[in-house]
Amino acid sequence: MNLDRVEKIANAVLYEGYILYPYRASSVKNQQRWNFGALCPQSYSEAQGGTEAWTMQTECLIVGDERATFDVKVRFLHLLTREVGRLNAPVPELAEGAEPDFQTVATLEVGGQIYQTWQEAVEREVSLPDINLHELAAQTQTLTFTFPSNREIEPLSEPGGHTVGVIVRRQQEIEGSIEVSAGRVSEGLCKVTVRILNRRALEDAEAKSRDDALMRSLVSTHTILGMRDGGEFVSLLEPPAEFKEIAASCHNVGTWPVLVGEEGERDMLLSSPIILYDYPQIAPESAGDLFDGTEIDEILTLRIMTLTDAEKREMRGVDERARRMLERTEGLPAEQMMKMHGAMRTVRPREENER
Repeated sequence: MNLDRVEKIANAVLYEGYILYPYRASSVKNQQRWNFGALCPQSYSEAQGGTEAWTMQTECLIVGDERATFDVKVRFLHLLTREVGRLNAPVPELAEGAEPDFQTVATLEVGGQIYQTWQEAVEREVSLPDINLHELAAQTQTLTFTFPSNREIEPLSEPGGHTVGVIVRRQQEIEGSIEVSAGRVSEGLCKVTVRILNRRALEDAEAKSRDDALMRSLVSTHTILGMRDGGEFVSLLEPPAEFKEIAASCHNVGTWPVLVGEEGERDMLLSSPIILYDYPQIAPESAGDLFDGTEIDEILTLRIMTLTDAEKREMRGVDERARRMLERTEGLPAEQMMKMHGAMRTVRPREENER
């Protein structure tokens, strides 16, 4: 399998919608984020009449013998709020462990750099390795996980001067579980089900905002299944004729599994909350992430180049990912731009009877 290709596709899914053009925190579209693969606490989902999901389910088919063994890996983002505060009175140095007196502000300029209140994210991964398909058919495997709350304070100081502000990062505890089960459909064919559930309790869910719920949610959630030995996955998009009926019966909720890797390989599936086809690829002409699955690299790159100096300054202050994107775009060589222009994909010769 081509693990590098799989990782690139999985990371594109993980950061889909992280920040969108015009790549500034003040943009409305960047204040209403995290629309893909968000699993909220159950009580919040119920308070919203089920419009916000709290579970995700993948069902797929495996052809294999009693040796068939596979891994399940669930990846998601754990959000954190980044608040920028202006100290009510500058201090020479912020004492370790001290709680400063500050006012939260949308932006703060310190030492010529813009700092902005924003939602950041930390990558999380939970795995169930070496699952034997024969044993799984006899007993469901369940894994519960917890990632604790956290709070950090970072001082912001003028060059050679006093501390005038702080960055406060807060992260809420999240809890979840993964349930993996299998049922034998016919000789040598099994249906595997992977369920992901948000188990985080949320009191007074009816009064909570979506942002409150998202801080306790699994975001951009997706599942990677990798075959180790003794079997292979069946494409649900183009199953063999003998498996079409059972493939159509697979019940996927909030996600859809596709084959990934090199064309023809059947040892890895990516179950994504974004619609993909079997063997998705990152276009070789792409210079890097633009965080938009429907992106046209050339257009978005040109749009970034037309931003004013003030807009670029704001974009640079969003976070490290936005800053790297801007620097990459500004340093893009002309030959790379030309590669983006006019590329053509999936051209096939016409059949004789089509002529």
